[in-house]
Amino acid sequence: MAQRVRELRASGKEIVSLLLGEPDFPVPSLLQEAAIQAIREGYAPYPPVPGLSSLREAIASYYHKHYGLPFEPSQVVVSNGSKQAIYNALLSILEPGDEVIVPAPYWVSYIPLIQLAEGVPVVVSTTPAEGYKLTPEKLAQRLSSRSCAIILCSPSNPTGSAYTPAELSSLAEVLESYPKVWIISDEIYELIRYGGKHFSPAQVPPLYERTIVCNGFSKAFAMPGWRLGYLIAPLPVAQAAIKVQGQTTAGANIIAQKAALAGLQDDIHRLVEPMISAFRERRDWIYEYITQHLPEMAPYLPDGAFYFFLDIAAFIGRSTAKGKVIQSADDIAEYLLEEGVGVVSGTGFGSKRHIRISYAVSLASIQEGMQRMMRALRALA
Repeated sequence: MAQRVRELRASGKEIVSLLLGEPDFPVPSLLQEAAIQAIREGYAPYPPVPGLSSLREAIASYYHKHYGLPFEPSQVVVSNGSKQAIYNALLSILEPGDEVIVPAPYWVSYIPLIQLAEGVPVVVSTTPAEGYKLTPEKLAQRLSSRSCAIILCSPSNPTGSAYTPAELSSLAEVLESYPKVWIISDEIYELIRYGGKHFSPAQVPPLYERTIVCNGFSKAFAMPGWRLGYLIAPLPVAQAAIKVQGQTTAGANIIAQKAALAGLQDDIHRLVEPMISAFRERRDWIYEYITQHLPEMAPYLPDGAFYFFLDIAAFIGRSTAKGKVIQSADDIAEYLLEEGVGVVSGTGFGSKRHIRISYAVSLASIQEGMQRMMRALRALA
């Protein structure tokens, strides 16, 4: 869909894009200067496969300071983006045929990554009433002797929902009977929260030794193109991940590592607060607009990240002015693109009755895009 938007814009059509999960903010100047200084110093060796020791120490220290987790630098593996961190984790723990439980809606890459690692995705649907989160009852129903891992994303892409300490503790009680099941915790949006503090599954004592934290710098530091992520895992998994990465991409961009180190050594919350404040304003505007103009899309207030996952079921079966009957989220996304606004179909996230919109764009673009969406949906017969 992003490619379609580029093509349409190149042909002269004006499109408001609410597609991508890329913060529309510059990389903090502190990080820019650290990268520039490293370049000017001619710092360009092959990076260590698991990352610079100073950066691994800073990541471990960050999780200890903010979440009380006693991680050691040896447990940290810096990677080429958080997606590689997740894939490294899967390749390190899965045997062919092992099952991985994935709550839906899910990030689009989870299923292919599991399949590439020769695992079997076990998708568990969640509902708006459940906050789009995995419940203990549903988890208990899907666990089996073949279960190897669960992937949790909090705050979530695509819903923005976040797990509470009580919810994670309830999941841990179910997992007591399955001591070999890992938790892969995707925490890439950990710093983008609008109320309350992030809580990691690793903070639940029974889950500490079973949690693989996957995180990165693309969202909070607005540096997605710098490709820098990491995992934190029990030492045997971390060592396996280093072996995997050493034979695939080797170490991550060393200039990006220098920049991330500067960010972690500064006041990280001070660095990200202006961006969080802007995201909160945009989130609140979208929620109020949908509540007023498109209430059938089941508006809710996301806990974090910068997405809404909107229900389009009320528009299924309606017709466009050209006589095309809307049958799925794919059709809605295609129709809205024709009407000048780009959104992502929920199909890739595990739902044919939702679309995802991103508010990692300016408020003016959001307002124009939402107005176009409202007019287009109201025009359906």
